[in-house]
Amino acid sequence: MSEATARTQRLPFPPVVLGIAGCSGSGKTTLAAELARTLEGIHFPLDNYYRDLSHLPRAQRILQNFDDPALIESSLLAAHVAALARGETIERPLYDFSNHTRVPDRTDTVHAGAFLIVEGLFALVYPPLLPLYQLRVYVETPDDVCFERRMRRDIEERGRTPESVRCQYEATVRPSSLAWVRPSAANADLTVDGTGALDWKVERVLTELRRKGYALGFPD
Repeated sequence: MSEATARTQRLPFPPVVLGIAGCSGSGKTTLAAELARTLEGIHFPLDNYYRDLSHLPRAQRILQNFDDPALIESSLLAAHVAALARGETIERPLYDFSNHTRVPDRTDTVHAGAFLIVEGLFALVYPPLLPLYQLRVYVETPDDVCFERRMRRDIEERGRTPESVRCQYEATVRPSSLAWVRPSAANADLTVDGTGALDWKVERVLTELRRKGYALGFPD
């Protein structure tokens, strides 16, 4: 199959697209990954769509507020989600988070599947994305729980100091949550408790999909 044919290949059915949003540390990524595993779907995080900052000196790149929705190339994101929702294949950008740049001359080929789970802080923020979802889910988690989870993750997985995590959280993470992420809960069809058991949250989403009439491919 030629590259051109692959890019326009369509599925014999329209994929079901879910949007999963919540604050940093809410548990949205864990939920999205488990839903993708359960539904044999595609986990599609927004992070690949951070803007390429290679035109800026590194000293300026690290000062950017990556908790601002303007740092995501939302037009490309929406175009790619729309293409996958039509059953097409896309070339997703690869992002180098250590340098805050797109990986030059390389992309990740993503083929449409039966379920697409779009996940990220701003998954319910960008207006062009909202009509593409068959189900919009917001993970509601108290600020103190979000902070504790982020603190643990950044120390254990990213080697950061507690002070640096706390400073970033207070300077950009929480203000972004208050300005954009938490208000986007108004766009959700379903709100789940981020402190609840994972299997319970997954079942809430599956139940809502069944209620909307979507076949999940396994018995109830």
